[in-house]
Amino acid sequence: MKILVLGAGRMGHGAVFDLIHNSPAVEGVTVADFDFSKAEAVAAAVGGNVTAKQIDASNYADIVELFRGHDSVISCVNYWYNVSLSKAAIETGANFCDLGGNNYIVDEQLALDAEAKAAGINIIPDCGLAPGMVSILAMHGTARFDSVEEIHIRVGGLPQDPQPPLNYQLVFSVEGLINEYIEVARVIRDGKIIEVDSMTELESLEFAGFPPLEAFQTSGGTSTLPDTFLGNIKELDYKTIRYAGHCDKFKTMIDLGLCSSKEIVADFVKVKPRKVFGELLQQHLPADGPDYVLVRVEVKGTKAGETMTVRYDIVDKQDEQTGMSAMMRTTAFPASIIAQMMASGDVIARGATPQEKAIDPEKFVTELSRRNIEIAISTDF
Repeated sequence: MKILVLGAGRMGHGAVFDLIHNSPAVEGVTVADFDFSKAEAVAAAVGGNVTAKQIDASNYADIVELFRGHDSVISCVNYWYNVSLSKAAIETGANFCDLGGNNYIVDEQLALDAEAKAAGINIIPDCGLAPGMVSILAMHGTARFDSVEEIHIRVGGLPQDPQPPLNYQLVFSVEGLINEYIEVARVIRDGKIIEVDSMTELESLEFAGFPPLEAFQTSGGTSTLPDTFLGNIKELDYKTIRYAGHCDKFKTMIDLGLCSSKEIVADFVKVKPRKVFGELLQQHLPADGPDYVLVRVEVKGTKAGETMTVRYDIVDKQDEQTGMSAMMRTTAFPASIIAQMMASGDVIARGATPQEKAIDPEKFVTELSRRNIEIAISTDF
């Protein structure tokens, strides 16, 4: 199979690495970026049968031409391109998945279901870590029960060497980070879908060997799970894990308007605070240092009339041998797995479908294990 990766940033690099080094069925990979030198650098760093291309993701005609001849496409570019990229996939007969980042964009993609079915392809949004892997882990957990009552998801990317003031480092797009922190979160409460503000409902949690941690509501992590489970579950939520103290500090900056996209005038120049703030975060926050990814998915339900809980814990860290960060491994590798499952026809149904409805959880978990992404499963069964 031949796979196209759009975007040669951190996650694009991770996807190309997995396709070349962990995926024997992949014959060749194309990596494309607006900045050709970045694509070339990824191709050179990964080695193997990788072809670098230059592409402008906003140029639909060029995108269509690039898609041709590929069995699957993984989008690692900004989420606002994903609707047009999905349409290009339909036009060319290439399967498509992406790393998501915005619930409204996902809704537009899923509305293309009939066209995707007619084209005989899969379009599966939100295939990274969270949204992404955790949705499939949730489905893996629900299969253990006769009925499910609650699903609670906690995920965070953390620096191994946290530095003040935020004890955080950039491990993916700063635009994606800001979105998670300012847009509303969709949850299920008392059996109904509601929206709650991000950066709220702060809680403490523990992982063995880690200093105090906190988790709080953020947008996007539940993805399509509320719609999938509506009517069948009482509680479902997602929170982001950070070192204790991070939430209050960042929320103060949000409250001061630094994440606003509304133009203001400063020294007779129109600026958007969010753009300036994003640039400052990139300039002043550390990036690409050794990292951890922490995942906890808890599913509560009934089995043979008894209330039970199953918990999935992942503590992943940067691979010193390959240089792949924990965030690259747990975000890009799942997208690569899904792209290959689509290309091989190893997906439950064609169309534009949420991953929790399309991906076999057992096969997916097996592929994670093969990549040494270890899942500790505990249960009180």
